[in-house]
Amino acid sequence: MTIFEKIVAGEIPCKKVLENDSFLAFYDINPKAPVHILAIPKICVKDFHLASPTLLGELCAFTQEVAKHVGLDKSGYRVITNIGDDGGQEVPHLHFHILGGGKLAFPTLA
Repeated sequence: MTIFEKIVAGEIPCKKVLENDSFLAFYDINPKAPVHILAIPKICVKDFHLASPTLLGELCAFTQEVAKHVGLDKSGYRVITNIGDDGGQEVPHLHFHILGGGKLAFPTLA
C-alpha cells in the first residue's frame, strides 16, 4: 500500500484542499513553491503512462478546480507529474504537483 493509499484511507492525516468521490488534493509536506498541492486519484494507478485517457481527463478537470479553489487560476501555476525512477517519481501512485503562489524559476534542463 502506498502512502497515498493510506492518506485516501484516512490512515495518515493530510492537509486537505479539495476532495470529491474520485480525487483528493492536499498540501505537499515538502513544498517546492509557496503553494505546493498534490492532486491524486483515489484509485491507485502507478503513473501517468499507465493511466487511461478518461482518468487523465478527469484528473485534469479536478486539477483546474483545485487551482481555482486556492486562487492560482488568477496568477498562474505549474502542473508537473513525474514518471518512473528516471523521471523523479518517489511514490508509485499517479499524482500531479500543482505549484504556484509566486514567480516560479525554471531549472536548467541541459
